[in-house]
Amino acid sequence: MTRYFITGGGTGGHIYPAIAIADYLKDDGEIFYVGNPRNLEFDIVKQKGYKFLPVNVRGLPRKACLDLIKWTFLLAIAVIKGVYYILKYKPDVIFGTGGYVSAPVLIAAAILKTPFVMHDCDAQPGLVTRHLSPYAAGVSLAFECAQDYINNENCYITGNPLREGFKTLTKADARRALGLEDKLTLCIMGGSQGAKSINSAAVEILKTLSQKYDMQIIFQTGKKKFSTVEEHLAMCYPEYKSDKNIIIRPYFDDMVSVLKASDIAVSRAGSLSISELCASGIASIFVPYPHAAADHQRKNARFMEQKGAGIYIEDDEITPEILLNTVVGLVDTPDKLQTLQKNALSLAKFNAAFDIVKLINESL
Repeated sequence: MTRYFITGGGTGGHIYPAIAIADYLKDDGEIFYVGNPRNLEFDIVKQKGYKFLPVNVRGLPRKACLDLIKWTFLLAIAVIKGVYYILKYKPDVIFGTGGYVSAPVLIAAAILKTPFVMHDCDAQPGLVTRHLSPYAAGVSLAFECAQDYINNENCYITGNPLREGFKTLTKADARRALGLEDKLTLCIMGGSQGAKSINSAAVEILKTLSQKYDMQIIFQTGKKKFSTVEEHLAMCYPEYKSDKNIIIRPYFDDMVSVLKASDIAVSRAGSLSISELCASGIASIFVPYPHAAADHQRKNARFMEQKGAGIYIEDDEITPEILLNTVVGLVDTPDKLQTLQKNALSLAKFNAAFDIVKLINESL
């Protein structure tokens, strides 16, 4: 039986592609997931039932200081642990989705000459991918422009692996699953952590969108920001809890249904979110996180804007008025709305997981 190590964590953009590949590989072998037990990946992997191998690692400090020395020491220990895991469990191949969580075991794989395949989801690949890709058996990328940063001849543009529901779930079934009617639906989300700027602007316009334009709104606030949104809404729209057009939750486990039910979205510009928005044929208004590593969210958003598949608003420019005008502008110009949706759907790569699994198996 083939033994696979899967690694990637910290954010949904690194975790969900890794999980999607694990789900494709599980019938052909044994899965071990290497991640940080203090991160989101631990709970997700536990729910999936995969064996979890912990490594204590964190992101690279932005400034040269005592923290950098400590980080280097912790990384060295994590790499040693990665070496231990590889020697103990003897994986046939390792798949990593980049980011700091995957670094220790991929460095260990390079040291021990264990074949590994990397996937990077951003328009500009991260530090781990750029430095380790020359040693990889293969590299898969979500964006064509990312290829300029990769020094590996076995490199392919596959797109991000998607959960099966993005291929099969219909809009009608998605809306029924959420208790929604068959009418124009807006999704507001700032990633799993939420986005303060998006939340603050959105709260002020929910009543108008629902009452004046009869739009349905699905609003993911982020777990830590939910109470703040509730307090704000209680002041500006006290009746929101009885408004059947509005669903507000800290976090949705079933984002497939949320996105497939939606026509328009207001979103950060993480690569996985973009892939899922494209697969759902959504007209997206991107508000990229301005402090993302290597400014990758802005680059992702610009790429979508250039392809005519999204609208780009800077984080410090997102006000209630601008957000309302942008959403209503799409409602009032159906041709523009449909063009954005069509262009987004044309960028979707539904066979990404299959292509990545093929690359992994070819490295055995």
